[in-house]
Amino acid sequence: MAKTSEPELGRAVMRFLATRPDYQATMRVLIKRVPGHITLTPEDLEPSGKRPGEAMWEQRVRNLKSHDTTEGNVLAEGYVDRPKRGHYRLTKAGLAHLKIAP
Repeated sequence: MAKTSEPELGRAVMRFLATRPDYQATMRVLIKRVPGHITLTPEDLEPSGKRPGEAMWEQRVRNLKSHDTTEGNVLAEGYVDRPKRGHYRLTKAGLAHLKIAP
């Protein structure tokens, strides 16, 4: 089984944010809670080569900001925004994409 793609991890972030009363979370909270919204592969759980003490999937969730102009990225698509540094928020477009009424 291959590693989970960044777009798939982005959708897991969206599903988690949809469970929050304010649709927001910090990166720290995302890293703790995203695994409850996606099945991670053995490759996802391998140690990151760039971030000691971090798994590959964590690095890819952090890459959502780094790759925020890439097609398919939840930030680039307007499904998630960053109201302030380190915070991520599900947008109305993200709610609609998930088919959840605000």
